[in-house]
Amino acid sequence: MRQRGQFLVLLVLIVEIGYAQYKKTDWEERDTWMNVPKIFKLAEIEEGNAVADVGCHEGYLTMHLAQKVGESGKVYAVDVREDRLEKLDEYIKDRKLQNIKTIVGDYDNPKLPNKALDVVVVMDTYHEMNDYMKILDHIKNALKPGGRIVIIEKLKKHMLNTSRAEQTEAHTLSLKYVKKELQKAGFSISKEIKDFGKWKNETDKTIWVLVGTKNN
Repeated sequence: MRQRGQFLVLLVLIVEIGYAQYKKTDWEERDTWMNVPKIFKLAEIEEGNAVADVGCHEGYLTMHLAQKVGESGKVYAVDVREDRLEKLDEYIKDRKLQNIKTIVGDYDNPKLPNKALDVVVVMDTYHEMNDYMKILDHIKNALKPGGRIVIIEKLKKHMLNTSRAEQTEAHTLSLKYVKKELQKAGFSISKEIKDFGKWKNETDKTIWVLVGTKNN
């Protein structure tokens, strides 16, 4: 029984550590290694834009987006888990923000408005998407002509040169797979950064960024 109890405690710790970067309490620390201003510059996000944060969790990037686009802009925060969005709704209410709309998405459809968005950001979420081509099609339909998708992922060093399936099983993904998928979905790759820093400052996890522009 004692060994079983120790195992359960260890399991809880692993889960908490694994999801720590998504908790509001870790947002300030995350700002030290996630270069949000540079992401927004790459995405060409401006005041007044309509944007989406797909896979928003508790709203780390959503809050940054809301500040960037201002009161004249709009942020659509999408997640498949209602408990995360309930937390985000609390933060929105506490901060009296009027420019964020939360959306409970489906696993194959983020439920974004049609032809309404300037930019859609998918950060550390794309590797979880089984129906990624269907989701990319939905995102493309949600973008205005010339609109942009920004995909941000981390590649774990020990998963280099492995298959897509092996990588996603390990909660990571290579830029090379996503680049082909974006092109197949009808996007032109406008920006590609293979090393955008280290995820949580861990040397074996390299962040990469792709920006795709919707082909008109």
